[in-house]
Amino acid sequence: MTILGVDVGGSGIKGALVNTETGSLITDRHRIPTPDPSTPHAVADAIHQLAKSFDYKGPIGVGFPSVIHNGIAKTASNIHKSWISTNARELFSLTTGCEVTVLNDADAAGLAEMTFGTGKDHRGTVLLVTIGTGIGTVLFVNGTMVPNLEMGHIFLHNGYFGEKYASDAVRKAKDLSWSAWAKRMNVYLKTMEDLTWPDLIIIGGGVSKKQEKFFPQLKLRTPFVAAHFRNEAGIIGAALAAGQNKPKK
Repeated sequence: MTILGVDVGGSGIKGALVNTETGSLITDRHRIPTPDPSTPHAVADAIHQLAKSFDYKGPIGVGFPSVIHNGIAKTASNIHKSWISTNARELFSLTTGCEVTVLNDADAAGLAEMTFGTGKDHRGTVLLVTIGTGIGTVLFVNGTMVPNLEMGHIFLHNGYFGEKYASDAVRKAKDLSWSAWAKRMNVYLKTMEDLTWPDLIIIGGGVSKKQEKFFPQLKLRTPFVAAHFRNEAGIIGAALAAGQNKPKK
């Protein structure tokens, strides 16, 4: 099945057509800058333009930076505050004219990694951390996802919130060296270890492409690996979610 997967981020909205039987992209990834301000109708219009760029009319999966409950956005940490209580599923469906499935962006990335990527067939507790404008988290226990975990906002012992201390956006804003930033990420990941006691940590998001710059400096008791799909995991997982929600004929 071919489905359009969309990953809404703080700086960009990315999409591609995905083969949901294999987890592979069958088109190049297309990126549109996230509108500023990133209000509901502005983002919905951007997703509509993305779908039109692929001349696509089928089901769409959208990974979104918010707690998503029954299609409704409940939080807005890296998106406009007017999203809170907005029915994202309904808005995107009406704007695109397509059947749209919406889920938390980290949940989408985790779905891709656990279905086709680094976490495939891995039992026990797996924590995936996506690092970009913010920090997303998703936990799987024996293959079952704990949705909307949002532990990027956890309060650290040093007085900072997780993503305000260790996100890639912080690294760039403070012009931190990879070494200095790795120490911050280590603080965050050790906190996650102590809270969830995972058997494996998967590190994804844009920074996973630079793993050689900071992986050697991470000192964790838990084995950790880079996400297989890197920054494309959210697109693939969103498409998979839409495929799972599509009624069977």
